[in-house]
Amino acid sequence: MRKNILITGASSGLGEGMAREFAAKGCNLALCARRLEPMQSLKAELEASNPSIKVFIRELDVCDYPQVFEVFNAFREDLGSLDRVIVNAGMGRGASFGTGYFEANRKTAETNFVGALAQCEAALEIFRAQNSGHLVTISSISAVRGMPRAINIYAATKAGLRTMTEGIRADLLGTPIKASCILPGFILTPINSDLKKAPMRVDLKTGCKALVKAIEREPAEAKVPAWPWVPVALAMKYLPLSVVAKMT
Repeated sequence: MRKNILITGASSGLGEGMAREFAAKGCNLALCARRLEPMQSLKAELEASNPSIKVFIRELDVCDYPQVFEVFNAFREDLGSLDRVIVNAGMGRGASFGTGYFEANRKTAETNFVGALAQCEAALEIFRAQNSGHLVTISSISAVRGMPRAINIYAATKAGLRTMTEGIRADLLGTPIKASCILPGFILTPINSDLKKAPMRVDLKTGCKALVKAIEREPAEAKVPAWPWVPVALAMKYLPLSVVAKMT
């Protein structure tokens, strides 16, 4: 069992939901995000509900790259080791290219990809020293195809993260260190709560239960929830772009 789990972006959404699910399974947690106050409340709640576990929290902006390494190493000291790191922190700001929103698109690209790169580097330094560990990156079903408007840059970063994780997995072949890429479908979170079109969206608790179940299998890749997103992702690869664009 992977006992000591680090989750980034844990102040809300999928990170918060996964923390609740892992805590209920008796896992110790290292939680970090830009906002400390929501995690203080979450820590108190989880420790009260699960008195056998330890929960550590730290403020972290994943675009502060030296801080990523400092925080991950501090959590390793807190817990003695890290068994699993879930690279979850991300954002979904953006707009169609050429409409004056370069800064929003740039920030999303930096957070979701370069920030994820820093997290993977920091996690794998620890795992290589331990000769064990499980790296999990949270991508998106949108990584399967290019998406229009506000989701364009988000989908592009998630596709990059998916490819990067596969490359990491190739690099780790034959070692005790594992890497998984998880592609959630539409799970209700603050990032997508204002989407006008979110077909087959599930509530946060249902989605996070499915995420944790998939993560614990330690697959190379998983679409979550499997139904309907495995067949939907397959269809998205071959449907005309004009059809895919209407899904968002």
